[in-house]
Amino acid sequence: METTVQEIFAQVVRVLSPTERLRLATLILNDLVGQQLPSVDYSDIWTEEDQIDLINFSLQYAATTLSDTEGG
Repeated sequence: METTVQEIFAQVVRVLSPTERLRLATLILNDLVGQQLPSVDYSDIWTEEDQIDLINFSLQYAATTLSDTEGG
């Protein structure tokens, strides 16, 4: 059975002190930078997840904006 990222986080990372977690994050990020792999998808194709994220952000922004104007 393959361990998921969530399981690793829950079992290993979450129990570390904040300092150790930051050290781990630094190690991971430095390793990614050292690989020089393209980690950003620059395609112009919107996935369903991208569209859902955009809708959720737009609705949240609209709700915040409307509540600010109604209360002011």
